[in-house]
Amino acid sequence: MRMLIIEDDREAARYLIKALKEAGHVADHAADGDEGWFMAEPGGYDVLVVDRMLPRRDGLSIVTALRDKGDDTPVLILSALGQVDDRVKGLRAGGDDYLTKPYAFTELLARVEALGRRRRSIEVETRLTVGDLVLDRLSHSVERAGGEIVLQPREFRLLEYLMKNAGQVVTRTMLLENVWDYHFDPQTNVIDVHMSRLRAKIDKGFDRPLLHTIRGAGYMVRDFGTKA
Repeated sequence: MRMLIIEDDREAARYLIKALKEAGHVADHAADGDEGWFMAEPGGYDVLVVDRMLPRRDGLSIVTALRDKGDDTPVLILSALGQVDDRVKGLRAGGDDYLTKPYAFTELLARVEALGRRRRSIEVETRLTVGDLVLDRLSHSVERAGGEIVLQPREFRLLEYLMKNAGQVVTRTMLLENVWDYHFDPQTNVIDVHMSRLRAKIDKGFDRPLLHTIRGAGYMVRDFGTKA
């Protein structure tokens, strides 16, 4: 992981960066609040380790400013202030974790690695991919082979549910409950109509279909690969 250490105690920062590098990570250092903001603001780091009490600009204001601009980079706040109110202020400012000084490096390492894993998990879940079909939950967009596919809201929900269960048979009952919020069969062809529209949008013009009807069972999104 690539981390930014915002810490005005240069000796402590030097030790921390050395230990992180020995653990297989990359770490940059900012020695005050202004420099920390300048380096953190463009993004690009997996985790930020931010000392709370910094010259020029305090750590909590950096975290708050990042959150205000929509930056969700995980932040571990370091501080000698360890009272409950202090920790609550740090977390409410936008910190993801709070560690009091003095600390054991093994604990800090475990915490930043956990924050990094959590972010990667979230990032993976926001993009669903089956073959050359990509659905982005954050931007609410769909592409196939790099070309944009425009879907209506219900079509998007339908495709999202199918792709969440890629490779598995999805029954009509599952679709009614999870896409339409019906807990009964309305005795209509609503699923068939939407499936037909969705198939026309994601498969038409491509040699390899991704949306499959499993006779007598339901539907499946799956990339079976090229034909022999």
